[in-house]
Amino acid sequence: MLALRLLAEGAEGPNTELLWLLYIGIALFFLAILLGWWFGSGKQEPVQVRVEAEVSKPKREKAKDDLVKIEGIGPKTVKILNKAGIETFEDLASANAGDVQNLLNAAGLQMMNPEGWIDQAKLAAKGDWDGFEKLQRELKGGRRKK
Repeated sequence: MLALRLLAEGAEGPNTELLWLLYIGIALFFLAILLGWWFGSGKQEPVQVRVEAEVSKPKREKAKDDLVKIEGIGPKTVKILNKAGIETFEDLASANAGDVQNLLNAAGLQMMNPEGWIDQAKLAAKGDWDGFEKLQRELKGGRRKK
């Protein structure tokens, strides 16, 4: 735009008052290109990029078990357990009762006792459904009847 304004012809001819500013700008532009070429040419070794592709077996997504089958666990509790990474009978069977209780307490479910759940989950994880049903007959709300 500056170049067009400087070279615009009026009634008296081209305006050359600020033409020197255009020449200085062009000279600085070419100087920057020259310096960039000078300092960047031939002094750097080519950069070798080593790309290691992580080749791994696709993670097999484990199927979630229906934890509601366990006496004392309802849909709301299943959501809380799933958020904590407990999605299968095996996960629950290997969980620490104290940690599960702390999880329930944090969710505002203090009246629940996960010890009976873990015993049931151990049987369910093994596939011992007869033992699972026998244990459930001994439980009320996931707790042993007194």
